[in-house]
Amino acid sequence: MPPEPLIETENLCRLFPERGGSFARRQFLRAVDGVSISVAPGETVAVVGESGSGKTTLGRMLLGLLAPSSGEIRFRGKRLDGLHGDDRREFRRAVQVVFQDTGASLNPRQSVGHSVALPLRWNLGLSAAEAASRAAALLDQVGLPAAQFAARMPNALSGGQRQRVGIARALSTRPEFLVADEPVSALDVSVQAQVLALLADLRTRLGLGMLFISHDLHVVRSLCDRVVVLYLGRVMEEGPAAEVLNSPRHPYTRALLSASPSLDPMRRRTRILLQGDPPSPANPPSGCVFRTRCPWVITACAESVPTPRQIGPRHEATCVRVGAATKYPLPDNEELIRCP
Repeated sequence: MPPEPLIETENLCRLFPERGGSFARRQFLRAVDGVSISVAPGETVAVVGESGSGKTTLGRMLLGLLAPSSGEIRFRGKRLDGLHGDDRREFRRAVQVVFQDTGASLNPRQSVGHSVALPLRWNLGLSAAEAASRAAALLDQVGLPAAQFAARMPNALSGGQRQRVGIARALSTRPEFLVADEPVSALDVSVQAQVLALLADLRTRLGLGMLFISHDLHVVRSLCDRVVVLYLGRVMEEGPAAEVLNSPRHPYTRALLSASPSLDPMRRRTRILLQGDPPSPANPPSGCVFRTRCPWVITACAESVPTPRQIGPRHEATCVRVGAATKYPLPDNEELIRCP
């Protein structure tokens, strides 16, 4: 039996009105369209996809920063739009974020210690001395000794150190759920490994549930338990990370994996090139939204919106060809080729 979800969504949608034009003829961008996912305590769920696929919009809705146009978000079984007063403040404490841009997420005029201590004073009502003591402990916890770093300004830190400060600040309210929006994309590879190891350690020790937004599938493979693949705001494939990344079943997932670079020349996949650009979210194609770029499109792809098809335990793909007699031109696991 899977554990009870900490946070879950059901048929979540978010529309953004386009600028210009009369109200009667205004078009809406479908940034997130019918997404149903869940994150359990201590579980890390990755959300991957191209730019514009709806990853950040989904994360902002789970944080309560954006209201859904339709659908539900439930935290500990309670609907997010029904939380008020003390319940809403408790949600704000329990749900935190680690931003991608480490420079913009810290006040350049405040010291590192002050930035970490501020949420402790505002959210937990601690005195200045108590907040400073707790902030020092948090900096020590993320590998930045307070004696050396508490008085420093953000511009005196490296990118990896600023990201650790962001993690310390997110942990200051003792959250239960963390949204990590591309937290290592701007860091060097060696620093990425340190921050990922820190996140994995914190998840284990603190039992944090985490939504991990990323473009880097190698990072996802090393950290995450499950993977959700988004395209044009819709879920294309979802399942355990090992299954999705080792045996992808949706054509879009296969294309993403084929584009992921490998340092081993003996284990490079045949590149699947997608033609054209993603369609406009204001005017998505009929049927499967991926069909205009899919190398294996058939007539049935345009006739109706595909529903998720079960492949294995908690592994689904939203494709009409999954489970059908028709096979893809390439086998389930593409042959590994040598580089010329």
